Amino acid sequence: MRTWLSLGGLLLMLPWWASAMTADELIAKNIDARGGLDAIRAIHALKLSGRLQTGGFEAEVSEYKRAGKVRSEFSIQGMTQVRAFDGQDAWSISPFGGRKDPQKLSADDIKEMSVDADLEGPLVDYAKKGHKVEYLGTEDIDGTEAHKLRITYATGNEAMYYFDPDFFLEIRIVSKSWYRGSAFEGETDLGDYERVNGVYLPFSVASGSKGSTQKSTVTYTRAEANAELADALFAFPEGAKP
Repeated sequence: MRTWLSLGGLLLMLPWWASAMTADELIAKNIDARGGLDAIRAIHALKLSGRLQTGGFEAEVSEYKRAGKVRSEFSIQGMTQVRAFDGQDAWSISPFGGRKDPQKLSADDIKEMSVDADLEGPLVDYAKKGHKVEYLGTEDIDGTEAHKLRITYATGNEAMYYFDPDFFLEIRIVSKSWYRGSAFEGETDLGDYERVNGVYLPFSVASGSKGSTQKSTVTYTRAEANAELADALFAFPEGAKP
């Protein structure tokens, strides 16, 4: 009798979420909230357009995604900065830094961009992709007790995902990446979800260093699912010197 009472007391002392949720249950709720697995997999290409606000100025932004490929660019004053990954190589054009010719990016950049290039998101079939996940209960995010999930990517980088407790969509991602042996932590707030081809996507994305109040905000105004995106859009420009 005493043993059972002691066990009962220990169970009462456990956090309420210890038995209320698992990582797989949370991921399943998130996939359903986004529109379901079939709808997510029905999108094989995505083109996003909008505006970037940062440091007191605005720029036009575009993002292109295909399975395993990603390209983002922003334009201001007649110049366009590009970052792209074709599934193997990552490269950039940085005219604002005085580099108008394409430049190959590092292996550390490839690790980060390979996650961005996952069109269906890293949580879908995470184990098959070599990622690991862990449910960590809830945490207050701007007044919301958000569900908290740690993901360790197959690349070795990490991220903490926070989900709205009612709608189970991501509201914040805190990432941890390594560049030349040094850790960098970034924070991204997601909101203004809209349905695109049956899948809910965030149309407001604010990014910056972890804990910083100065974030760059992208507001998307248009999203086109299954747009025709040529391989050349992602590949290192032909004829350019590496």
